[in-house]
Amino acid sequence: MIEEAHVRAVLIAGPTASGKSVLAVELARALDGMVINADSMQVYRDLRILTARPTAGQEKQASHRLYGYVDAAVNCSVGTWLDDARSALAEVERAGRLPIVVGGTGLYFKALLRGLSATPPIPQAIREAIRARLERDGIEALHRELTSRDPVAGARLKPRDRARIPRALEVLEATGKPIDEWHAHGLPPLLRPDEVRAVFLAPDRGELQARIDQRFARMLEEGALDEVAALASRKLDPMLPAMKALGVPPLLKHLRGDISLDEARTLGSAETRQYAKRQFTWFRHQLPEFAWLAPSDAQNLLNVAKTSSQFGRPRDKV
Repeated sequence: MIEEAHVRAVLIAGPTASGKSVLAVELARALDGMVINADSMQVYRDLRILTARPTAGQEKQASHRLYGYVDAAVNCSVGTWLDDARSALAEVERAGRLPIVVGGTGLYFKALLRGLSATPPIPQAIREAIRARLERDGIEALHRELTSRDPVAGARLKPRDRARIPRALEVLEATGKPIDEWHAHGLPPLLRPDEVRAVFLAPDRGELQARIDQRFARMLEEGALDEVAALASRKLDPMLPAMKALGVPPLLKHLRGDISLDEARTLGSAETRQYAKRQFTWFRHQLPEFAWLAPSDAQNLLNVAKTSSQFGRPRDKV
């Protein structure tokens, strides 16, 4: 968290339905900022309602970038988003304004701050074989093997790292090259952790679950089912990211006549609650530099931002 240095960008992460978009707009108005999307589903133009993209009213209050600009027939990868974010950040900085990056996709923020490795896709057979060996032989055995075959990675990784050790072995098996060679040719980070103010909105879990249920019901009232019906009419590949967005699979089942609308609503809310739970866990372990903030304390951040020279040139009126 920045205490003295000038803040080059504000990053706002958090679980779905935590109020990130509202806070981003308030900060943008206070700091002459522009809002940049970091949500992997809000990039798709076909799903404005179901992905809870900023409303037309919010978009009038502040400039927004990287929302609804990708067709659902396209698989928008992390690398594609990182390239687009580079252009968006450059545009904001040329305008002399403050970038406010907001979203719930952890991989986007991780790429933004740490870059993106160039490692290729790993064949499923190799991944499954190494995961089976992990369960059978244990992580220490895999670490010994990695140290023997790739001494650099073996020395760099902790012996009980159940995420990175299997990954390094997968890359070695699939490509014949050490994982560090691939990392050397990846995409560089766009921002440094020491030049951003990064917060994770962390609402009370019970409160968040209620908000998720209420919001999904409201989405249906606002036309989410029609949105999914239009998407279904395009007969796209069901494996595309947009076809697997939260709420889409259960609503598709309802449209096919497999379940009732009430059942679809229950399933949609349940899968969204599970996703929010995973977001808490992911950010806690993967991006510890984000300061966790209760939504009730967000006003304090806004008040500090309005009066602090760290954040550049505040507006006279909010």
